[in-house]
Order: sequence, then C-alpha cells, then structure tokens
Amino acid sequence: MNADFWHERWESGRFGFHQDEVNRYLARYWPALDVSEDATVLVPLCGKSGDMVWLREQGHRVVGVELSPIAVRDFFAENEVEATQTMQGGFERWEGDGFVLLCGDFFAVTEKHLEGVTAVYDRAALIALPPEDRKRYADRLRTLLPVGGQSLLVTIAYPQDQHGGPPFSVEDEEVSELFGDGFEVEQLGSEDVLEENGRFQGQVDSLYENAYKIKKV
Repeated sequence: MNADFWHERWESGRFGFHQDEVNRYLARYWPALDVSEDATVLVPLCGKSGDMVWLREQGHRVVGVELSPIAVRDFFAENEVEATQTMQGGFERWEGDGFVLLCGDFFAVTEKHLEGVTAVYDRAALIALPPEDRKRYADRLRTLLPVGGQSLLVTIAYPQDQHGGPPFSVEDEEVSELFGDGFEVEQLGSEDVLEENGRFQGQVDSLYENAYKIKKV
C-alpha cells in the first residue's frame, strides 16, 4: 500500500472515495449478517466514513483503522465526538462514544488492537489496494477474525485496463479466490452503476458494485 499516495490525497483534500451518505449496501445488507447488537465491528481503511456512525446507531462498538491523521481528526470533529488520545502498540488511538480509531498501517494491526472484534464492514479497503496487497489483506482478516466472524464486503468491478485505479476493480472470481480458504463467500447483490458514476463515464465500458457476505469457518 502506497502510504505517501494516501497521505497526499488527504492533505490536498482529494478524497473522491469518501461518501457523505450512508452506503446503500450497508443499510440493505447488514441485517443479512445477523450480527448481534453489542458486537464490535472493524472498519478497515475507514477514512472519516459516516458509515461508522450508522453502525454505532445500530448499537455496535466500532473500531476503525486509518492511515491518515487528518481523516481521524476530521471524523471526530465533524461528528462532534470528544475523543481521548493515547498510544497503543505503534498506533495513535482515538476513542470516544463507542468509537475507536487507530491511526496507522492496517497491516501492522494485531489481535490485541482488535480485542472483541467479531465482524467487519469493508466498503473502501479491498478496492483501495493494488493486486499485490489484496492477498495480504485477506490473510490478515483470516488471522484477525474469530471463527464465525462475518464481513460485509462491497467491491466494484470494471475493465481494469480502461482505468488505473484506485479504486481498483475486484472481480467476483478474485473475491472467491482471496477468501476461498477458511471462509464461506456468498454474493448478496450486484448492480450496474455506471450511469450514476460520472467519474467513470467515458472511461470504462461497464461498472458494477457487488456486495458479499463472508464468514470465517
């Protein structure tokens, strides 16, 4: 993962991957995971996503991991949540009102950082990673999640040779390959979204968003 690239994006305010609205697939498909209300949910590469607020409103404790201190600071400021700041195993840890945001490299996270996590919500992590890092990412989740732990994964798929990314195209076959060992993978939905994504129009021939339920077995 190119840390300098993401730091520069946040410093320059160029974070088109950020969504102000709650992700529709989160609201639509999260109930399909049947995650208990008191579960702790991991949001990797979380940015300052409002999806974390939605998850908190469902009763979950939320643990986000984010490389950019700007994103972490802005999340608490924009949501008017007071946070205490401490250091935890190489991460700057911000905590307040049921939110814990760990500022640092996701690949340095250990089980101790994520104590109690039993579920994952990923809308922006896997598709932010180049191919060489996506297997590392899946392997980390395989290590960090307990048996029975579940994930809601949202990806996009388009002809990769027509657009450089990020966000990168992650096809259905790759999801099955990445999570084929030690997980059960179920596709929950797939939608053609090219018409509503102006940044891709004229650049790619097709654009689909796909949602998956992934369970560690």
